[in-house]
Amino acid sequence: MAEPTVSTDQALLEVRDLRVSFPFDGRRISVVDGVSFHVRRGETLALVGESGCGKSITALAMLRLVPSPGIIEEGSRIRLGDADILTLGQNALREVRGRRVAMVFQDPMTSLNPVFTVGDQIAEGILAHFDVSRREAMDRAERLLGEVGIGDTRARLKAYPHQLSGGMRQRVMIAIALAAEPEILIADEPTTALDVTVQAQILEVLDGLRESRGMAVLLITHDLGIVAGRADRVAVMYAGQIVEEAPTAMLFDHPSHPYTQGLFASVPRISGPVERLTPIRGSVPPPAAWPTGCRFRPRCPIVHPRSETMPPLLEAGPEHRMRCWLAEGDA
Repeated sequence: MAEPTVSTDQALLEVRDLRVSFPFDGRRISVVDGVSFHVRRGETLALVGESGCGKSITALAMLRLVPSPGIIEEGSRIRLGDADILTLGQNALREVRGRRVAMVFQDPMTSLNPVFTVGDQIAEGILAHFDVSRREAMDRAERLLGEVGIGDTRARLKAYPHQLSGGMRQRVMIAIALAAEPEILIADEPTTALDVTVQAQILEVLDGLRESRGMAVLLITHDLGIVAGRADRVAVMYAGQIVEEAPTAMLFDHPSHPYTQGLFASVPRISGPVERLTPIRGSVPPPAAWPTGCRFRPRCPIVHPRSETMPPLLEAGPEHRMRCWLAEGDA
């Protein structure tokens, strides 16, 4: 059965049948297995799922940064506008990285260089992509620090990463990502290890920057709480595959895939009656132990008669796709 065609009108980033594999025990194991999605200009797509689902490897593949010995398999397709990312030469790829697509990584302490000042690290991206003097680059770096909400910008330019708090380091990472004025920003768990107040501040910064700059954002997270009111669409990932994709309001009102329903059932709510949370039993299996058929089958509370056969992404409604035989309505 062919997978449904989803409109990609005005798509800035288009990913089709992305497969990323690593060697294991004498064979190659796919950790990302046939992932397809698109991001339109100016919108935010949230990629959601538990740790180990393949979200970060998917993000790294967008910039061909999959760590060795991992490879992006033949047949995968990643297009940025009219550019085919997987066929670009190294010089052309350097023009894409940072300039058209930028990424904010999970842990700023390991991403920032401890022996260079904040100003030097922001200016590096500006100097790499624009024909400006070092003085002009530092002036732009200072403006970027103000744009991401850091005060006393002149002093912060001269600071080293260890002299900043976790929230400020993450803001610096965002400033570095914005240095070359990218068309799309990939934010991989941008609020990891930050307290709730700082998380909210960082997310507000990203929201404001998207609106003011007209950027597209690919927001990667395991936290459904930061998706509502922020993302235009949500793609739910499990065991290397997209299992559900829908506009955010639709997904929150009517989660359809049993895995998506399980994610919502395990999230505490501050309104309504107090109820015991219902966790998803078990854990995400490692790629070498993925079950045949539906990969959520061993943890699924619903045993569909066809679950031993892998379901494709099926139409479940307008702009709504679901990798589950339940979408056919014959359960």
